[in-house]
Amino acid sequence: MKILVTVKRVEDPYQAIKVKPDGSGIISDGMNYKPNPFDEIAVEEALRLRDTHQGEVVAVTLGNEKCVAELRQALAMGADRGIHVRHDGPLDSDGVARVLAKIVEQEKPDLILTGKQAIDDDQNQAGQLLAEYLHLGQATFASKKESLESEAEKAKKPGLTLLPGGKAIEVVREVDGGLETLALPLPAVVTCDLRLNLPRYASLPNIMKAKKKEVKELSPAGLGVDMTPKVTTRRFAAPAARKGGVKVPDVATLVEKLRHEAKVIS
Repeated sequence: MKILVTVKRVEDPYQAIKVKPDGSGIISDGMNYKPNPFDEIAVEEALRLRDTHQGEVVAVTLGNEKCVAELRQALAMGADRGIHVRHDGPLDSDGVARVLAKIVEQEKPDLILTGKQAIDDDQNQAGQLLAEYLHLGQATFASKKESLESEAEKAKKPGLTLLPGGKAIEVVREVDGGLETLALPLPAVVTCDLRLNLPRYASLPNIMKAKKKEVKELSPAGLGVDMTPKVTTRRFAAPAARKGGVKVPDVATLVEKLRHEAKVIS
């Protein structure tokens, strides 16, 4: 199998995010960045599929030159080679999907894996748009069905199941009512949810090897894609500060406040 997997550079979710005084964006000075956690799950699933069925994993990122660091992390996890589409301007989901569609046309992978969403904007759109542009089947929110295997056995097996003949894949996905199982003909697009797997840590030897792996640089213009955003953000604003709690002397006072101030009971 050839598997194409996406890796997006995002802000560290455990770091405080501060908005610029003019609301034009966030303060990036001193900000830590990391691969999108959902994309790390997609990379892990790609590696498990490759290790089970043989083949190649190609990691793709889109953004400025700093994004190569996150691409190298995917290579250190075990991806075989990388593609960096260099773009220094703003991005929206549609532009990302159209760039990825061109990459898919060039690489002709059997399977495209993405995170279900990026934790910086939480738009959850790029995977679906990509499938539409490519006219391919898609399964979103891929999860893993329950099994009686040990944790060690689960850590080795892919959550996605390649069906006999290698022409289709079975995907268990999370829906509001529980789990749904789909079978998709390949090639297909699958977006990965949290419970699909637990991503591995990159070992020091693999981190050193990743420095020598191929990373091909492309540009949207070279791919024939106009990156003018269709969606723009006009202003950022920090959420309202949370008010401190108060102590009440007795249950009667608590009920009174819940009824007349919070208005959560009648």
